[in-house]
Amino acid sequence: MTLLHDLNDAGQSPWLDNLRRDWIENGELTTWLEKGVRGITSNPSIFQKAISGSDDYTEQFAALLAEGKSIEESYWGLVTTDIENALAVMRPVYDETNGLDGYVSVEVDPSLARDGEGTAAAARQLDDQIAEPNLYVKIPATDEGTPVIGQMIAEGRSINVTLLFAIDKYQAVMDAYIDGLEKRVADGGDISDVSSVASFFISRIDVEVNNRLDAIGTPEALALKGKVAIANAKLAYQAFLTTFSGPRWEALEAKGARKQRVLWASTSTKDPSYPDTLYVDTLIGPDSVNTLPDKTIAAFLEGGTVARTIDADLDDAKATIAALADVGVDLTDVTNVLLDQGVDSFVKSFDDLLATLTEKATTL
Repeated sequence: MTLLHDLNDAGQSPWLDNLRRDWIENGELTTWLEKGVRGITSNPSIFQKAISGSDDYTEQFAALLAEGKSIEESYWGLVTTDIENALAVMRPVYDETNGLDGYVSVEVDPSLARDGEGTAAAARQLDDQIAEPNLYVKIPATDEGTPVIGQMIAEGRSINVTLLFAIDKYQAVMDAYIDGLEKRVADGGDISDVSSVASFFISRIDVEVNNRLDAIGTPEALALKGKVAIANAKLAYQAFLTTFSGPRWEALEAKGARKQRVLWASTSTKDPSYPDTLYVDTLIGPDSVNTLPDKTIAAFLEGGTVARTIDADLDDAKATIAALADVGVDLTDVTNVLLDQGVDSFVKSFDDLLATLTEKATTL
């Protein structure tokens, strides 16, 4: 037993925020499962590092090109292979937990983030092509992407909503999920096998806020450094508890609905002065997921602490958010900037990888 197993016993599922082909082939991914990992998340940046940083994909890439596939089609061929193989590794977890865990997430083309119809078409295509019950298709929580979530849920597709920073946008995502379930019920569909998580980002909040607090420079501002991301997450969890309770939710639950669990993302610390497990130890609670880079998992296994912390010190969390406004930092502007940066970062990773593959194709 490890601390990851203890975390699971506390109601929080630890997932791995990384995927590499050599881990699938050499058994490393299975070792992560034995340590207590219950799911896997990926994104364009993760695949950019995996594919650009090794020769593990060269043989398949050459074969895809030989079949007449374009560079972008070949990219999706590489990604789909990794996702399908990872899904097979994770399937026992899915079966053992009756569909609670064991998921692998793959993101739609990030360039579609501001294109609702394009996102919907891409999500359907990925879900239909891979067609495994433990697949999560990731859709960004842009204004254009959020309505698509309800559409996909109504169609019986399981979705990981990504790039959430703001509580109001998170609320809109939860509402879209419930709307989708209700539509599926009204259409006579089964909702017991539909699942979703909402990926709420943590460390990037502190990075952006801390920069703004440093620029203000007053003692009151500097006293808030490193506190806002956790406070924001704790208040988001309260919104989760409120939304997934009461008569409306209970009516869906009676028909087999699953809560859309909150998933803490971006949980590695970016400031070296912070403990490596800061965004793990402080955000533990039931019906939640924390997706962790492998280095953060290693740090947690060595020195993490398991205790219910997600709803501790709520008054302090509220006071922190209020004090942030008092010193002149607009949290809404922070979260809007971070959403735009997140979309741009994934698009850049996607474009960089296509450029790398294009160059590589000339050497094959």
